[in-house]
Amino acid sequence: MTKKPEDLRSHRWFGVETMRSANHRSRLMQLGFGQPEFRGKPVIGIINTWSDLMHCHGHFRERAQDVKRGVWQAGGVPMEIPAMALPEVFQKPSTMLYRNFLAMETEEIARSLPLDGLVLMGGCDKTGPALIMGAISMGIPAIYVPAGPMLRGNWRGKKLGSGSDVWKYYSELRAGTIKQSDWNEMEAGLSRSAGTCMTAGTASTMAIAAEALGLTLPGAASIPAVDSAHPRMAAAAGSRIVGMVWEDLTVTKLLDQRSLDNAVAATMAFGGSTNAIPHLIAIARRAGIAMDLERFDAISARVPLIANLRPNGDTHLMEDFFYAGGSRGFLATLAPHLALDAVTVNGTLGAQIEGAEVYDRDVIRGLDHPFYPEGGVAILRGSLAPDGAVIKHSAASPEKLRHTGPAVVFEDYNDLDARLDDPNLNVTADSVLVLRQAGPQGGPGFPEWGMMPIPKKLLAQGVRDMVRVSDARMSGTSYGTCVLHVAPEAALGGPLALVRDGDMISLDVPGRRIDLLVDEAELAARRAAWTPRVAPQQRGWTALYQRSVGQADTGCDLDFLERGEATPEPEIH
Repeated sequence: MTKKPEDLRSHRWFGVETMRSANHRSRLMQLGFGQPEFRGKPVIGIINTWSDLMHCHGHFRERAQDVKRGVWQAGGVPMEIPAMALPEVFQKPSTMLYRNFLAMETEEIARSLPLDGLVLMGGCDKTGPALIMGAISMGIPAIYVPAGPMLRGNWRGKKLGSGSDVWKYYSELRAGTIKQSDWNEMEAGLSRSAGTCMTAGTASTMAIAAEALGLTLPGAASIPAVDSAHPRMAAAAGSRIVGMVWEDLTVTKLLDQRSLDNAVAATMAFGGSTNAIPHLIAIARRAGIAMDLERFDAISARVPLIANLRPNGDTHLMEDFFYAGGSRGFLATLAPHLALDAVTVNGTLGAQIEGAEVYDRDVIRGLDHPFYPEGGVAILRGSLAPDGAVIKHSAASPEKLRHTGPAVVFEDYNDLDARLDDPNLNVTADSVLVLRQAGPQGGPGFPEWGMMPIPKKLLAQGVRDMVRVSDARMSGTSYGTCVLHVAPEAALGGPLALVRDGDMISLDVPGRRIDLLVDEAELAARRAAWTPRVAPQQRGWTALYQRSVGQADTGCDLDFLERGEATPEPEIH
């Protein structure tokens, strides 16, 4: 053991003979603990993001008990602590508004309480990044337990993927090709168990990224939420964190340039969510590691997409991925593109994937037969996005990847909702739909509005994809030719704020360009006439967020959280 009992943080609360420590011990005894249970043993905080409205984490009450069992077995003392849940579909205007809130809560829980290590229980899109960001800033040992994907959906013998098939069939409902009764029946078969989206959406993307970062046990990222392997993994994580405390294996000792590059490579090869980009940049910046959009694009250019999953593919879902070999088989296939000597919670990454096999090469492709020749996400720059934009080109229409068309501009989401289906809207299949006021400041909170619906009159003509450009995000389960995260955003007066109906916009994904084809003198005149909107919130968390949040290309963290030294440990008197 590297540490001795007197080196534990919790020793300062429980192990010394002072009046305050006696009071601390008596309060634990008030909770039913005996002194031998907590003196000289690591106290493990289990940060649980369960709530009655957290659909993805419906099993977390049980899983917390599994984690506790593992902690007790390894000689630690488990303490379950609730933290803010971020339910993706329920929380408005966006869970991204609250990612940094949960990160700060995690950091402050760990700093202010007698905890020696953390088990981070997350999964639904923003919870994992938030928990990891907070653990980095706190600087004590931590291990991540991902929620796991739900079972695949089913409707009339067809596999259903959460999110992806909602967009697909809602377009068909609006187009009149299916009836409301069909839609209602499909809706009932879509989400069949606890767990995160079973497509290659943000939740599974970030779970894969966390495993590649070295923050989970081997294979943890892909275990379905209701599979019996999941409680076994949770218990093993509870046992392992106790060992990590004695070894003083903190998160900052696990993360370096190798592990961040591994996470980016895994994300690109997974064909994962565009949301991973601001999350991984924020994680890197918390850890003091270089990570920018250019690094993403460089890694994407050399790493092929090998996971044949929706929304990139047409058939397979995360349950199929698990049976095909799961995250260990996937990372083992990707091994030539990974730094295998990177340190993890359980040895090196190479040791974690040693001996892993793949049982279905249609689901997890080989490097010599990838699903797509490069990573699933590309970084764009140009006069419309001088600080960058992203596109998930693996889930876009190939014929749209080079396109020039006239803009149809929506001032904000309410404007989009009011006018999109107007029969008199001046729009064709060649138009470029533009949405602004949907970035970190403009949303506020960077909502997932980037996969704008196709106008109803075009759906009736058979159109199912268009070029769409916004400063918004989109769900990792979404698809289509959607240019996202345009920076600077419109709310700050970026070029997106200056676009007018009829302006020509040029998209060139192979050339990594997105340009507004308007004369610079005209843009200068528009810029001089532009005035910002008044921030909608003047109090509370949203006001603090809008004063302090960064742009998409820098990770959307709060400026006072991403920089500077950690807050000193509390003094015990």
